[in-house]
Amino acid sequence: MKKALLFVSLFTLGSTFAQDCSKLFISEYVEGWSNNKAIEIYNPTNAAIDLSEYIIARYSNGANTATIANAVQLTGTVAAHDVYVAVLDKRDPLGTGQEAPVWDSLQVKADGFYAPVYATNNSFYWNGNDAVVLFKGTLTGAATTQLTAITPALVPIDIFGKIGENPGPNTGWSTTAPYNTGAGTVVTVDHSLIRKSTVLKGVTNVAITEFNALAEYDSIPANTYLFDINGDTIKSNAGNPIQFGNWASLGTHACNCSPLAVNKLPELTQFSVFPNPSVDGTFNVVATAGIEKIVVINGLGQTVKTVKANSNSAVINIGDAPGVYIIKVETGNGIVTKRVIVK
Repeated sequence: MKKALLFVSLFTLGSTFAQDCSKLFISEYVEGWSNNKAIEIYNPTNAAIDLSEYIIARYSNGANTATIANAVQLTGTVAAHDVYVAVLDKRDPLGTGQEAPVWDSLQVKADGFYAPVYATNNSFYWNGNDAVVLFKGTLTGAATTQLTAITPALVPIDIFGKIGENPGPNTGWSTTAPYNTGAGTVVTVDHSLIRKSTVLKGVTNVAITEFNALAEYDSIPANTYLFDINGDTIKSNAGNPIQFGNWASLGTHACNCSPLAVNKLPELTQFSVFPNPSVDGTFNVVATAGIEKIVVINGLGQTVKTVKANSNSAVINIGDAPGVYIIKVETGNGIVTKRVIVK
């Protein structure tokens, strides 16, 4: 009887996958300070997908329409049950004001960079009150060509926000219905929104009544402060609290579309390292299980530091020599590694 129930359960789940896990969708939206803008796209299928057939478009400040100047053709490939991170292309370290560079910790998350010049293409310059749409199709025509005029017609695959609505106005969508007045807490400005694992498909209804961001997303501040193992704020040499980008979740996505959701294996210990990059070689290491030892390996494969610990967190300093390092954390549940950068 148990085997029969398992078969029915798997059959039902498989049918759901076929219906709801067959197309790309937005798995994370980053609206950080300054030019820190990114979109993560998740592939819930069992096959790689060519992203050159897809478009990201921005409907600015409540606009009902968008042109080719508001959209960009994606590039690259996203593997099965994997993600693709698209980031605003601001990488000049000397940039200031509107040309300020994307933070290094976000740059290292990118699979592709887009829309470097606002006057040419403004698709990636959202500010928390713009609708962002993932389309399937090809951009053809002049910069002023309306997206609705493109033939064959673009097909909406997923919509973030509500087209034609300027929440606030000019703030963002919030936690209190009807979510567009600024009442409650605004969750789409200076925040990252992570799609819930229970979401199996994108939103394709362009005429939704209202956009409740928290119905399908978890919202976290785009930036956070750096704390020591005692929970105290770590300050810079100038005496200011150190902040870092809160986008450690970019690059992976937990989704019930994954085959592992049917028979999920025990998870290996997870851990985070921050800030990353570090300007002075100091890193906070936090794990879900007790840390026994931390080993730091440089780009030449040499062990540069070994730290023994007996805690779920530790602060280490590996020196200020710029470069890429591997931090290997040994716990009672196994060994996990992460790449870190010293600027």
